[in-house]
Amino acid sequence: MRWLNQYLSPSDLTPEEADHILTEAGMPIEEHKPAEYAGGEGDVVLDVEVTSKRGDCLGHIGIAREIAAARYTDNRRTLVMPELAPMSFGDSVEGDLKLTNSVPDVCPLFTARLIRNVKIAPSPDWLVQALESMGQRSINNVVDITNFITLELGNPCHVFDYDKLAGHELQVRYAKEGEEVNTLYAGKHKLRTSDLVVADANGPQSLAGIIGGFDSQVDEGTTTVVFEMATWDKVTVRNTGRRLNIRTDAAFRFERGIDPRTIDYAAQRAVELICKVSGGELAEGVLSQGSPLPEDSVIELRPSRCDVVLGVHTVPNEIAELLNALSIKTEIEGDVLKCVIPPHRSHDLLREIDLIEEVARARSLAVVPASETIDVRIREPQQSERAVRAIGACLTGLGYYETITYSFTSPKKGEQFLRDGQETVAVDDDRRKAEPTLRPSVLLGLMYSRKANQDARASMPGGVRLFEIASCFAQKAGTHNTIERRQLAMLADVPYEGKKAKHEDIQNAVRVMRGSIESMVALTFGGDVPVIITPTKPAHQGYSEAAHATISVERDGKTIELGSFGLLSDLAKKAEGLNGEYVVTELWIDELIEPYPPISRASLLPTYPGIDRDLSLIVAETTPWSSIETLARSQELAKCVGYEMVSVYRGKQVGDGKKSVTLRLHFRDDDRTLTHEEVDPQMDQLAQAARSKLDADIRS
Repeated sequence: MRWLNQYLSPSDLTPEEADHILTEAGMPIEEHKPAEYAGGEGDVVLDVEVTSKRGDCLGHIGIAREIAAARYTDNRRTLVMPELAPMSFGDSVEGDLKLTNSVPDVCPLFTARLIRNVKIAPSPDWLVQALESMGQRSINNVVDITNFITLELGNPCHVFDYDKLAGHELQVRYAKEGEEVNTLYAGKHKLRTSDLVVADANGPQSLAGIIGGFDSQVDEGTTTVVFEMATWDKVTVRNTGRRLNIRTDAAFRFERGIDPRTIDYAAQRAVELICKVSGGELAEGVLSQGSPLPEDSVIELRPSRCDVVLGVHTVPNEIAELLNALSIKTEIEGDVLKCVIPPHRSHDLLREIDLIEEVARARSLAVVPASETIDVRIREPQQSERAVRAIGACLTGLGYYETITYSFTSPKKGEQFLRDGQETVAVDDDRRKAEPTLRPSVLLGLMYSRKANQDARASMPGGVRLFEIASCFAQKAGTHNTIERRQLAMLADVPYEGKKAKHEDIQNAVRVMRGSIESMVALTFGGDVPVIITPTKPAHQGYSEAAHATISVERDGKTIELGSFGLLSDLAKKAEGLNGEYVVTELWIDELIEPYPPISRASLLPTYPGIDRDLSLIVAETTPWSSIETLARSQELAKCVGYEMVSVYRGKQVGDGKKSVTLRLHFRDDDRTLTHEEVDPQMDQLAQAARSKLDADIRS
């Protein structure tokens, strides 16, 4: 309490008052107990429950700011920030210290200051008592200040012995494979290329954002220190800390986010105190490298929306007063409030609803009315939910069974379904030792289910057909940028008799899968939207090289890629222990359901009969149906109302490396009956185009 009261005016906050204010603000006190440090008679230690998103409250000033913002207490207080005293400088840091930050994407800001002529000694009583009140032991005057700043402002920092840094330089970089770091109290650790370090010319001297190094620590022989304060990528710090099982106060704060704009004040406060307790002289200048500082975020808050959410009226002037007390600069502009988010809240105040929560906390959560009953408004499902249900009903009607499978797989299986430029997302969890990898494709779950059915000797007429709509995960290679997308995956057996599937069996299964895909596209896009199947190189090793194609549609003059389908590769089947042949599909569900519901187009039934004409083209085996389909569409044949593939023939009559593709064209006139003589020119036109563009022969 004594430490906390230093930042409040009047400085007479009692434990009971703090308990009441913080509990009403959504941060209850777990307990308050008598202090046990030397000289702390009469002092009280508060154990505050801070939610994971409130990293700004992991310091005394953050808690003091919350107490000062309370407007529901009779004894209102103001926040008193430590003032920075003017300092004299020694020779410039330039030339004596070198800094290189090669990873600004994960180290947005790294700063280094040089303090000469320090005298390492025991800390003064006020500093020892402050640390001991928080359960920490005193080390020496310089190191203690870094711990004090962490607990005061929530900005972790570190000091290096300047003379122990090889080359008198600091390098912020990823570790090299096999490098080791000797930490202060967590021993030696072998590093991976995903670990961030601060190194000198010889190697790592600290684990970035987690713990300092033993070899460059400040001790009794230190005369010059390098003071470092930085901010780091939350995920990178968390991953390294968990993998190495190192938990520190610094990592706990960095994992919750520290805005680089808070560093300058905190660093000035720290070096001022270091010079004060050690007699050191601060070198002129700061070495600073990283990304440009983020700009202030401005969020609009509607008082009317605030009233609806909270269920109680708050006048705009009061809202502005409450938010300004929380250091959220707020001005009223017409019907909205323009709120400038302060740097220390940039990680958790992102939307209007976040500001409404702040209003509720500042007013006291007790003002939010609690009703004995809950009003329920019945609404129809969202279009996206209706689309997913419709797709499920469509596939069920086509003989598919829906599965619900785990999101985890083994690294070996997962790597087979990675696309170019991706790598698997791994989790460190002792409960999933064999499957610590998030699946990059939902097909892995379908394969697991099919294997279970195979082992149980389950079968269905026409083969087993499975589908699942779920998320799949990957990350960009060399980064920790996660890629999460929802996917519709389908798996269907290739039914056959005998020991091995024939070419015709596989063709039939592919056609059935294509029909399933076209049925879903017609359901969401409409029946008049063409589905384009383009044979391509497989997107990953899960597909067979012999049969793979991308799926897209043309809509409003744009081509929309929906996914791909093909035969499951032998590699994937072997990894799962599957027998037989399977046709599989991966569709991006968001792109598939985006146009739902399709625009309905009704037309009168034809009054006059039409004419159907077949054209058989002998083309190279490698010529896909999509090329023939595109050719037919491009000719814009008069009176042609549609076309379709009838059959594909291979045999001696057409020759090796050739196939005969028969397409049927439909002609009709809405005003009269067509004659065959009127259709002949169009058929000749298409035949001539096929000879020219596809090098086709016409089979009579």
